[in-house]
Amino acid sequence: MSQRPFRFACQAYKATSRKEWVELARRVEAQGFSALHVADHYIGPGAALEPTGHGVQTLAAIPAMAVAAEVTTTLRVGSRLFCVGYHQPVVLAKEAATLDLLSEGRLELGLGAGWLDREYAAMGIPFPSAPDRIELLSETVDLISQCFACGPVELAGRQVRASGFTAVPAPVQSPRPPIMIGGGGRRVLTLAGQKADIVSINFNNASGTVGAASARSSTAEQTAAKIDWIRAGAGDRFEQLELEIGAYFVAIHGSSGLTAMDLGNRLQLTPEQLAEFPHALVGSVEEICETLQRRREEYGISYITVGDAVADSFAPIVERLAGQ
Repeated sequence: MSQRPFRFACQAYKATSRKEWVELARRVEAQGFSALHVADHYIGPGAALEPTGHGVQTLAAIPAMAVAAEVTTTLRVGSRLFCVGYHQPVVLAKEAATLDLLSEGRLELGLGAGWLDREYAAMGIPFPSAPDRIELLSETVDLISQCFACGPVELAGRQVRASGFTAVPAPVQSPRPPIMIGGGGRRVLTLAGQKADIVSINFNNASGTVGAASARSSTAEQTAAKIDWIRAGAGDRFEQLELEIGAYFVAIHGSSGLTAMDLGNRLQLTPEQLAEFPHALVGSVEEICETLQRRREEYGISYITVGDAVADSFAPIVERLAGQ
């Protein structure tokens, strides 16, 4: 696979006010991050969320993305990832096109099949089987692609149906805003290879919880297998894809007290496994830069997302590698 230039995104977890959100957006733009991502979760603290290991997301994705775009000039705004089970597809397509229009072409639209079954239940939404959720994702991508094309919309899927109109507004980006599809299982990554512009390689969260077990579904060997699934879906278009991964575990020497031993114990990985774990970056700035370059050569991954808690300490790596 030909090497793409590095891009970096910050994923927001901690902002709980306009002030914090605006400051984060402006800061990561100044630091050279390509995009600011926000996930798509709705419920607050309580019995539904506590067993999942998932944190609380205070801000809703769409208004947060709109504000981030409004207070920046070059920063792309992204969803990592919209759960298609939470959104009526035509409404989501219009909201996405509007975000692209109002941001003057800075939208990255991330879509996922959904996995947090306790959140579905807490919101009173049925949680279908994995094949049905992935089918809904596939049909939603087809619908949004039709809407972005600004021609007549005619889709008669098993779950998504729309007809008799032309979608408005027209997005700014051509031929369309990039669509990211993410996940950690064979079916969803094969679909991503078929239909996405950006593929987000993630844990397999089929258990409905996040923790050491889900993290261990993404070892170096398993990540290579995931890329093979993407390649199988993409066929001849594999070279056109951008591969993205979340670096969820970052320990930069001199920037925090977090050590490789701490991370290894948390993830139940040996030091050797941790060094090769694609979702972890441990070492000095120079060592992490070398790790990212090596992994790009090995996997083709050029798009790296880190959490907002480490954005400042990660900025020197962005400065060195972005665009290279």
